[in-house]
Amino acid sequence: MLQSYFKEFRYNLKLAYPVILGMLGHTFVAFADNIMVGQLGTAELAAVSLGNSFVFIAMSLGIGFSTAITPLVAEADGAGSKTDGKSALKHGLVLCTGLGLSLFGIILLCKPLLHYMKQPPEVVELAIPYLELVAFSLVPLIIFQAFKQFSEGLSQTKYPMYATILANVVNIVINYLLIFGSFGFPKMGIVGAAIGTLVSRFIMVGYIWFLLKRKEKFEAYVTGFNFRVIEKKVIKKIVSLGFPSALQMFFEVAIFTAAIWLSGVLGKNAQAANQIALNLSSMTFMVGMGLSVAAMIRVGNQKGLQNFKELRRIAESIFFLTFLSEIVFAAVFLIGRYWLPTIYLDVDDVVNQVDNTEVIIIAAKLLLVSAFFQISDGIQVVVLGALRGLQDVKIPTLITFIAYWLIGFPVSYYFGLFSEYKSTGIWMGLLLGLTASAVMLYIRFNYLTKKLIKS
Repeated sequence: MLQSYFKEFRYNLKLAYPVILGMLGHTFVAFADNIMVGQLGTAELAAVSLGNSFVFIAMSLGIGFSTAITPLVAEADGAGSKTDGKSALKHGLVLCTGLGLSLFGIILLCKPLLHYMKQPPEVVELAIPYLELVAFSLVPLIIFQAFKQFSEGLSQTKYPMYATILANVVNIVINYLLIFGSFGFPKMGIVGAAIGTLVSRFIMVGYIWFLLKRKEKFEAYVTGFNFRVIEKKVIKKIVSLGFPSALQMFFEVAIFTAAIWLSGVLGKNAQAANQIALNLSSMTFMVGMGLSVAAMIRVGNQKGLQNFKELRRIAESIFFLTFLSEIVFAAVFLIGRYWLPTIYLDVDDVVNQVDNTEVIIIAAKLLLVSAFFQISDGIQVVVLGALRGLQDVKIPTLITFIAYWLIGFPVSYYFGLFSEYKSTGIWMGLLLGLTASAVMLYIRFNYLTKKLIKS
């Protein structure tokens, strides 16, 4: 049995590693912002955390919705239908553009809520101008996601990676110039970080379209769109897959966002420590996300071929590969939990030494909890990818809601605000929610694949 899994590892990784690097690119934007902004002080770091908490919720809806394009393109590719693949991309672009603009508008309307969330006043004041610019960057980001999911549906995972790498380089350069006012540029603080994010995401969209258009095999897919002809059945199909997928990602991201807000109630140092632990955990999570996309593509292909025994074997090989990877990350967090937070702070800053020391101690405790939920987090996201490949989205959406909001959040709320555990208690709820999600989603996958094989 294990031998049949091992032989799939190479191809699984070949599909997954560009996705992992691309997803890490999105996280690396936040990582670069956090490290550079962290040099300004803990209030600035907490402000970026608070501003991004709104953007992450909206981003989860956009990215989750766009994942509907991948299984449709993968199934069309497995069935040899270029027309269906192009149609999925065209209608996906229309829907993703509209969604990006809508989410930008909603964030602007929600901006006044910052004043009523019991967050530190100096943090709120810094967060508002940052939020306005980063919110607009959602529009190009979600358009990029449509091209990315299309490319991945054709098992071409490298092109989104290239676009993301370029965007990261642009973001870091602009950050350096505008956060600190280097080489005669104005010193803009965290607003400079927001400008870097916005510009880099517009470049990312233009570059991925340029890359795909240059390749003869993709040119027919990405050019010659007739947007005047919109088919209701295709729109309905994407929405029926995309809306539940968006909710799945929303339920998970929202509980991590709730952790940011709960941490803010505990103070700016607790919020800064939460941001550090969350950013580190997000980077390891991207490995699971990459393998989840590999599961979605390969399961979608096998669904198109109607080969359900092979579908189950391939999916389980990806689950096993994820399990092995997450054990490594758990060990890294356990061993490096006191050193890793120091990357984000100026430990030689005498003025902020007391705050920085407290942030490191809190972050180390959170990374200890994170080490334990690495496996749960990885498994739940790859099983979710396999279920999306099967185009099974409604029951998994219910499962994620139950796991995160009926099981995980009450624990985070109570132990975070009404016990001596405080920040650690918030993350105990995250651990419980992720574990519940992983177990229930695997039960669903096991039931569905056995049923398909039998029938």
